[in-house]
Amino acid sequence: MDLTSITPTPQALKALTHPVRLRMLGLLRLEGPATATQLASRLGLNSGATSYHLRQLAQHGFVVDDDERGNARDRWWKAAHRSTQTADTTDDPAARETLEAYLQSVAVVMTEQLQRAIEELPLVPEPWARASTFSDWVIRLTPARAQALVEALAGVLRDAEGDTEDEGEQFVVQLSAFPLPGHVTEGVAGGEVS
Repeated sequence: MDLTSITPTPQALKALTHPVRLRMLGLLRLEGPATATQLASRLGLNSGATSYHLRQLAQHGFVVDDDERGNARDRWWKAAHRSTQTADTTDDPAARETLEAYLQSVAVVMTEQLQRAIEELPLVPEPWARASTFSDWVIRLTPARAQALVEALAGVLRDAEGDTEDEGEQFVVQLSAFPLPGHVTEGVAGGEVS
């Protein structure tokens, strides 16, 4: 898998506005190559639907054939990139709408993952339970300080990602940072200041 990330065009990003496709891409990134049948089993879908979604992801460059696996009967797929980044869409209303639809799918998938983690917490070995947290902070910041904080946290995560330990496990860090809903949108209608 390419160790870089992809910043898709708004048109390509539309392929990720479907939560099933986002889940599939996540599985391929985290667990490695798979067939449509394997993904269908993991996601509780039929393989025809899974194949359709894989073709949509491939059309926009998110997944590719895994040439090292498979044969004429079994087509294996792998993620083409390690992560997806989004571009600034503030100048294009259609692109902004696509980004918002994508982020809705991200919220659905992240919420499902968080719910599963909480459900499994009683089964997690004690060292992993101690390393886990379900915390939030609400702090007062300016936009510039908020951006600096997010960039600093992302830097810490990039540094930690470089650490490879054979006995390590995949550890999920979901970072959501946003103004408290309803506090900075007063006087804003349809994205424009009134």
